[in-house]
Amino acid sequence: MKEMFILLEKSLLGAPIQFKWQKAQGNYIAVTGADHTVKIFDRHGLKKNEISLQGLCVAMDWDVDGDTLAVIAEKSTCIYLWDANTNKTSQLDSGMRDQMSFLLWSKVGALLAIGTVKGNLFIYNHQTSRKIPVLGKHTKRITCGCWSSENLLALGSEDKIITVSNQEGDTIKQVKKLSDMQFSMMRSENRAITTENTISVVVGKKNLFLFNVNCPENPIDLGFQQHYGNVVCYHWFGDGYIMIGFSHGYIVVISTHFQEIGQEIFQTCDHKDNLTNIAISQSLNKAASCGDNCIKIHDLSELKEIYAIINLDGENKGLGCMSWTDDGQLLAVATQRGSLHVFLTKLPVLGDTFSTRIAYLTSLLEVTVTNPVEGELPVTVSVEVEPTFIALGLFHLAVGMNNRAWFYALGDTGVKKLKDMEYLGTVVSMSLNSDYAAVLFEGKVQLHMIESEILDGQEERETRLFPATVDEYRILCHRLTGDFLIYGTDAGVIHYFYIEDWQHVNEYRHTVSVRKIFPDPNGTRLAFIDDKSDGFLYCPVTDAVYEIPDFPPTIKCILWENWSMDKGVFVAYDDDKVYTYVFHKDTIQGSKVILAGGTKVPFSHKPLLLYNGELTCQTQSGKINNIFLSTHSFLNSGTDSKSNELRQILMQTLTLKRFSEAWEVCKLLNETSAWNELGSACLHHMEVEFATRVYRTIRNVGMVMSLEQIKGIEDHNLLAGHLAMFTNDFNLAQDLYLASSCPAAALEMRRDLQHWDSALQLAKCLAPDQISFISKEYAIQLEFTGDYVNALAHYEKGITGNNKYQEHDEACQAGVAQMSIRMGDIRRGVNQAIKHPSRLLKKDCGAILESMKQFSEAAQLYEKGQYYDKAASVYIRCKNWAKVGELLPHVSSPKVHLQYAKSKEADGRYKEAVVAYKNAKQWDNVIRIYLDHLGNPEKAVSVVRETQSLEGAKMVARFFLQLGDYGSAIQFLVMSKCNNEAFTLAQQHNQMELYADIIGSEDTTNEDYQSIALYFEGEKKHFSAGKFFLLCGQYARALKHFLKCSNTEDNMAIEMAIDTVGQANDESLTNKLIDHLVGESDGMPKDAKYLFHLYMALKQYREAAQTAIIIAREEQSAGNYRNAHDVLFSMYAKLRNQKIKIPSEMATNLMILHSYILVKIHVKRGDHLKGARMLIRVSNNISKFPSHIVPILTSTVIECHRAGLKNSAFSFAAMLMRPEYRDKIDIKYRKKIEAMVRRPDTSETEETTTPCPFCEFLLPECELLCPGCKNNLPYCIATGRHMIKDDWTVCPYCDFPALYSEMRIMLHTESTCPMCSETLNTANIKKFADCTPYLKPEAGDH
Repeated sequence: MKEMFILLEKSLLGAPIQFKWQKAQGNYIAVTGADHTVKIFDRHGLKKNEISLQGLCVAMDWDVDGDTLAVIAEKSTCIYLWDANTNKTSQLDSGMRDQMSFLLWSKVGALLAIGTVKGNLFIYNHQTSRKIPVLGKHTKRITCGCWSSENLLALGSEDKIITVSNQEGDTIKQVKKLSDMQFSMMRSENRAITTENTISVVVGKKNLFLFNVNCPENPIDLGFQQHYGNVVCYHWFGDGYIMIGFSHGYIVVISTHFQEIGQEIFQTCDHKDNLTNIAISQSLNKAASCGDNCIKIHDLSELKEIYAIINLDGENKGLGCMSWTDDGQLLAVATQRGSLHVFLTKLPVLGDTFSTRIAYLTSLLEVTVTNPVEGELPVTVSVEVEPTFIALGLFHLAVGMNNRAWFYALGDTGVKKLKDMEYLGTVVSMSLNSDYAAVLFEGKVQLHMIESEILDGQEERETRLFPATVDEYRILCHRLTGDFLIYGTDAGVIHYFYIEDWQHVNEYRHTVSVRKIFPDPNGTRLAFIDDKSDGFLYCPVTDAVYEIPDFPPTIKCILWENWSMDKGVFVAYDDDKVYTYVFHKDTIQGSKVILAGGTKVPFSHKPLLLYNGELTCQTQSGKINNIFLSTHSFLNSGTDSKSNELRQILMQTLTLKRFSEAWEVCKLLNETSAWNELGSACLHHMEVEFATRVYRTIRNVGMVMSLEQIKGIEDHNLLAGHLAMFTNDFNLAQDLYLASSCPAAALEMRRDLQHWDSALQLAKCLAPDQISFISKEYAIQLEFTGDYVNALAHYEKGITGNNKYQEHDEACQAGVAQMSIRMGDIRRGVNQAIKHPSRLLKKDCGAILESMKQFSEAAQLYEKGQYYDKAASVYIRCKNWAKVGELLPHVSSPKVHLQYAKSKEADGRYKEAVVAYKNAKQWDNVIRIYLDHLGNPEKAVSVVRETQSLEGAKMVARFFLQLGDYGSAIQFLVMSKCNNEAFTLAQQHNQMELYADIIGSEDTTNEDYQSIALYFEGEKKHFSAGKFFLLCGQYARALKHFLKCSNTEDNMAIEMAIDTVGQANDESLTNKLIDHLVGESDGMPKDAKYLFHLYMALKQYREAAQTAIIIAREEQSAGNYRNAHDVLFSMYAKLRNQKIKIPSEMATNLMILHSYILVKIHVKRGDHLKGARMLIRVSNNISKFPSHIVPILTSTVIECHRAGLKNSAFSFAAMLMRPEYRDKIDIKYRKKIEAMVRRPDTSETEETTTPCPFCEFLLPECELLCPGCKNNLPYCIATGRHMIKDDWTVCPYCDFPALYSEMRIMLHTESTCPMCSETLNTANIKKFADCTPYLKPEAGDH
């Protein structure tokens, strides 16, 4: 809200004032106070006139047209009349002798009503000067009144009576009540009533009294809440609503609709302390309230929201009355101190644009020029008159009214007024460019220079009037671009006048008058609206016109997009909506205009400029506001939009050809369907490069290759044809191809699509030489669909007779042959097929003949085609055995051979039959003939053994049974799965052992095994019975029989018993076997190895380990050191495989036994030091070798002496001198040992130290316990020394470690592993870089 002016007249200040706006026009405001004058000001605050009165002004009012102001004053019987057109004041004598108290003009005519303090009425017709005095209308002072739209006059008086009179002064109705009254129309159930039938009156400042003129006896009395205060004023508005202002600051809206009578529709407290007035502007659709030194304005369509607040902080005495002009442009507020504030609330929406610059009215006498796109500072231009039109050019601004215009230069230094011009008629519109102005008035356009710079010979370029001759046509619209003056006429012609050449260069003739034209910024495209309110787009370059689709008839104007990247976008708008259109110039369907969408326009917004989807609008308040088109919402969307929103945005970008933005949206969506939509749109708009990029992104190789092939095609129709084909619009593609420079592409496309009818039609015109080839392809398709008649015709048409196309002709001839047969012309077809070189054709024709039951011809063709199996099969169906026999050497089909064999057998030719049966792989028949007809059982048996035929085995079994060879019969019965028969036969002929041996090697059922077991049980053959009870899973019975076996079978039986217990996993059976093994049952303990085997079978590895140690100890005591070593190693390996910790006793015993075994290897190789070291380790544990104490100690002494270990030799020699050993020393060594003891030599070669593999502590190389980390060290199986990290290998069989270097040396003389005795060579062992997995400290027993 902009304050226009403030009236601070000294004569008015100090007391409240009255004012009245001129009705209709609102150009003047009449103001009066306590100074006995009425001052008249124009709308800019300039005093126009002053009327002196004899006393205080009692009332004043403007007539309905705003031409005359009537004033009455105290102490005067005259009525003062001021004429706004002549600025003259006249006085009218009322003829009434009493003081006048009330004055009001009619709403619809020139009738003036005046009431007096004595209740008399005076009606004056200003048009006819007729005076009607009415005496005694009321008995007391007339205080208020109102006119209706039917010229009924309602008056209120201090006598508390309301009268309703007609324009002659006659009383029609009379009602008791009183106060501020208004005529209006209260809505009833009958919505057809449109007359003002209701009078509203405020009663006692508390209630609102409504009564119908036609039914005054049923009034409506509306009361309000006490806290609202007194009714200050009220106004009717809209469709039967009343807005009431209350003294405590409340505003209430009630409805007078029949269903809602008296209901509060809206209530708010606008002012905290008091409310002094309210005003409503129907044209603005606004309501204002004043109080508390401020004005609050509401929008009637949304009362809850405050549209604006105006603070008048300087008015400390408060505000008074308030009123709007009829057009809503100005709002005046009087104050209690006598000042008057006038605010501009609505401006004429005047504006113009040039490129991205905007000129618009910001006040009644002010125009602002700005460039919101480039961010230039606004320039304000003060003008001399309130303009009715504005025009903007590159360097100039023009404003004007009626037939006059003022021109201003817009320079860098400021605004400069150039001149004003008068034209030959009222200006309808004006358009500017950099040099010229074009003005439309009275059906003509005057083109003239804005600033005259006439050079010699250029006077004619100063100005020109269109049309050149009078009454040639009337110009209805025009626009000026940088190069052209464009105008449309009532004859429907659009003219282009080229300013540089000063002549017309183009014209377009439309069917009806052209009402409005809107060229784009370059003038290369023109949108226009014709007399039927239809919209069109005209391209003068191609002289093409395109209808704008879905074009509303209410469209007022069209704006073109000024953003350079969106040249084809324009909008059309009416009062409510903006419609976005896009001109798609290059599409595969040709150029067209499409509707992209619509955007709601805020109330009273006039679009001026469109730039990149942003619409700059001018408002009634003299400001500009930017709104984004809904079709361009993607410009404001973020990357966090939802999937549905992104798809909608994608559609917007594709419609607007914003492919770069669409690319970003597709990246966010990351959906193949979205990329495909983008690719299709690019193809539609012939954007080949971008489409290639899109399809490359989604890896559509086929499309990328296709697009790459058509790049660079300059023929628009040919390129469009290719793209239409890619989008599956084949009819369009054909039309485009035919219109291009390469019409043969249409034929090629139809052939690729197998649209043969279309292809043949095109070939007749474009490529007659291709008809034969197309006919052949068409015939193939017709044959496939079963249309043999047409297929035959096209095959015949396809034969060229040219040797150059021999392969093609052969294919056609083959088709003729096949179709002839299918059509029933068998002779022709067969002859054609026989002549034809193709074997496949003969096969196909033979198949067709075979299906038609023409076996003889079919077999003939099969034979000609060398399809002997087929030929023989068909000959068999013909019973032509002679032919079958001829073909048999070439036949591979078992079915044919079988049929032939059966026929030969029937003829008694068994040798030929058996050969045919063999070829047919019918082995049962081969065996049958050998046995039954040829008497050759050896061959039959041979075939059975080769083929394992069950039926054949049965036949052979029966044959041997007849011969009495029961063993062979049993064997073949088992082979044929006839176990019951075999068992019975074996039982009958005492052949059960043979049967048992045969069935034991077969995959046999438990029932069969049980039968055999029961038989042997009856025969007291315990071992065999136990064996078969074990096979059928009866472990208890099996164990019982094994334990009953005789001593001759004892070892084998015990082993089988152990297996039985292992499989049974039954504790009672286990205990029973253990009792047997330890001698509990018969007093004869069995060998401990069986107990060891039992524990292993039961997977009781800890018990097995203990048993193994015991067995090893016994073997050791007996001197069987190798056996003891193998037992311990075997157990060690099994425990390790089961990931069970090795008992320390087992590990130690194995190490000592292995050391003893290594001695022989070292001594044999002559390495006495290593042998001596191992013997020292053995001798230190000599108690474990009780059988060979003296020999071992003797060997130790000798090897130590040889190795230079004199002190060790002395120690063990001294041990031998003990009494219990001395006599047992070998005689040949005794003296030497005695001498060694008598003359001791204590010198000793010091043992080499090597690092511990765990902690790197240096210790003697044969020491196996590290003093540093207390770990038992792994030992080398080749030397007995402890392992070293850097010299590590393992045996690939037993996984025991060895020193890599020593193992290689040992394998030069030895060929087996010293631990597991598996064969080894140097190639089998590898050095380990990382030995960590083997460095696990040995745990003790657990």
